[in-house]
Amino acid sequence: MASITLTPSEKEIQAFVQKHEKNLAPSKNPYIRYFFKLPQASVSIYTSGKVLLQGEMAENYASFFGYQVSQGTSEQNFPMIGTDEVGNGSYFGGLAVVASFVTPDQHDFLRKLGVGDSKTLTDQKIRQITPILKEKIQHQALLLSPSKYNEVIGERYNAVSVKVALHNQAIFLLLQKGVHPEKIVIDAFTSSQNYEKYLKNEANHFSNPVSLEEKAEGKYLAVAVSSIIARDLFLENLENLGRELGYQLPSGAGATSDKVASQILQAYGMQGLNFCAKLHFKNTEKAKKLLER
Repeated sequence: MASITLTPSEKEIQAFVQKHEKNLAPSKNPYIRYFFKLPQASVSIYTSGKVLLQGEMAENYASFFGYQVSQGTSEQNFPMIGTDEVGNGSYFGGLAVVASFVTPDQHDFLRKLGVGDSKTLTDQKIRQITPILKEKIQHQALLLSPSKYNEVIGERYNAVSVKVALHNQAIFLLLQKGVHPEKIVIDAFTSSQNYEKYLKNEANHFSNPVSLEEKAEGKYLAVAVSSIIARDLFLENLENLGRELGYQLPSGAGATSDKVASQILQAYGMQGLNFCAKLHFKNTEKAKKLLER
């Protein structure tokens, strides 16, 4: 899905509003002045003057403001914040979310360091370069432990809304440090509509528009940096939890996780699993059945 952020003049904004007045729709985001539901696109005009266009036809509507298709949506020649999360698909370990602020003058350094899509990097490489990234790049890291995850899931949050809360909080705290991004990109884990729906329940808000883009860690260095730092944080948490229990906790949610979970269940009961695993995964029931055999 294309996502474009522009800063047109007030005259251009009013001309766009007049042209698409019939497509105006309500928005619960207090920072959105005008929200349009257009054929194959949505347009959010913020109080800050930023305009966010999303959808398959986003480029067509952006051309109204003089946007040239040749610019490309993965252009990075401006300061930006990128966020990503790690741990969402793993039964053991917490949920790590990181927001990073990257400027164009840091691009060469990051590329020489080997920063790219974290899925193409080994865990050894990630553990090696993360200390350098944490020192050189302004970022905000958050870790939701398994026990805290289990406490809030089902009561206040679901598997999607908890990620919305963490991404929003990481961006909010990073902005509080005084950074000034021209664009904020989240590696998409849900639709923009879902994100906005859950965002209204959060206490901390900011006026900067946010784009959700699929496979963003392969497009933007800021997102790639966040993905790497988040992976390192997740792996460190996995090791620490396992060390306390005396087990090597696997990443993922396969048969190995079921077996280790059954061993922890036998040794420590549900209290042990609550300490190190996301209980709403199917692995919990599978571990119980393994014990019954």
